[in-house]
Amino acid sequence: MKREPRSKAEQRAETLDQMLDAAEELFSKHGLHGVTLKDVANKVSVHTTLMHYYFKDKASLFEAVFARRANVTSQRRMEALDRYEQQAGDHPTVEGALRAFLDTDFDLYIAGGEGWMNYAAFVAQVSNTPEIGARLMDRHFDPVVLRLVDILTRALKGCSREDIFWGYDFVTGALMHTLARTGRIDKLSDGLCKSEDFAAVKDRLASFMAAGFLALCQKPKAKKR
Repeated sequence: MKREPRSKAEQRAETLDQMLDAAEELFSKHGLHGVTLKDVANKVSVHTTLMHYYFKDKASLFEAVFARRANVTSQRRMEALDRYEQQAGDHPTVEGALRAFLDTDFDLYIAGGEGWMNYAAFVAQVSNTPEIGARLMDRHFDPVVLRLVDILTRALKGCSREDIFWGYDFVTGALMHTLARTGRIDKLSDGLCKSEDFAAVKDRLASFMAAGFLALCQKPKAKKR
């Protein structure tokens, strides 16, 4: 059967996806400052002027790469937290909330193939790019993070909001390190653990962090001088 020729719109959409895929891979390895528009153009085999047609500058390309999948992961996490709240009712647990938040993301990376794994490393790069990363994380992830904090607050009755926010900061720090897949744990463990093994991380991270929250919130408060 003869295939219908692609429309101009379909061709443009395919070219744009190729640019975003290439940029995602390059940014995930080299960060904002280690990549140029020319690098991305060369990887896709297009002229740099075509990159400028779609993107004002490198920063706008960086933001477009981030937003493309951020919307997906945020929505899935929010839906997972909705389901968890309905199931838990008046008795949410710290680990249950963390699993809804963390495991949902790991499922995307595990099942999503190379593109999602590149995005995972890219997010780790974004989190360490102060001049643009904080703004992007705020814009795309704040609503779902604050939803998680609200559930944790109900699960940790009597725990201060200060301790809960510090606990979340430690969670996201561990998560970003994991997403970066540096390979350090591979060497330290002599191959017993592998930074690519997101299934192993998923199995452990929420439980580990839940224990940290509980220890932090049960710790006697030091008297202020």
